[in-house]
Amino acid sequence: MKRTAEVERKTKETDIRVKLNLDGKGIFSNDTGIPFLDHMFELMAAHGFMDLSVTARGDTEIDYHHTVEDLGICLGKAIDQALGERKGIKRYGQAMVPMDEALANVVIDISNRPYLSYRVPLKETSTGKFDVGILKGFFRALVNYAGITMHIELLSGDDAHHIAEAIFKAFARALDEASQREERLDDVPSTKGLL
Repeated sequence: MKRTAEVERKTKETDIRVKLNLDGKGIFSNDTGIPFLDHMFELMAAHGFMDLSVTARGDTEIDYHHTVEDLGICLGKAIDQALGERKGIKRYGQAMVPMDEALANVVIDISNRPYLSYRVPLKETSTGKFDVGILKGFFRALVNYAGITMHIELLSGDDAHHIAEAIFKAFARALDEASQREERLDDVPSTKGLL
């Protein structure tokens, strides 16, 4: 069964299209209008072994907030759609990833209970024109629409770019681990019989 998804979202503020294949090879095509976010999505696709195509147009002349949050919504919906009934998945995933001085830990439970714990103290928030502080809103939207519990913790780091890279790579690897098929399991990974 293919674990793919296509999501579109059009509002007065944004126009977004996402295509996702959870069982991909890291192929990416990103044009969000936000170069730094394109870079993060490229890393996410490569390190999560997913094929990802994202196009977005938003009111970035105001700021990046609406586009970044709506991208989180769309990616969350795509993950949810691609996972389907969640039968036979491992459910839990964890990855700790360094990027020079930055070290991020991400733990995921594909639980159908959205929750985000985001412990990322930033000494500086800007990298180029991008405010890394708004990534919390991106991940909050993602977990809400994907139906996952996620803990993101920055263990060390000074450079905002390195911090963001470590987080996106760790997220990708944790999601890949949690969404992998478990050959010993035919049903959902829960003693309740339902996620």
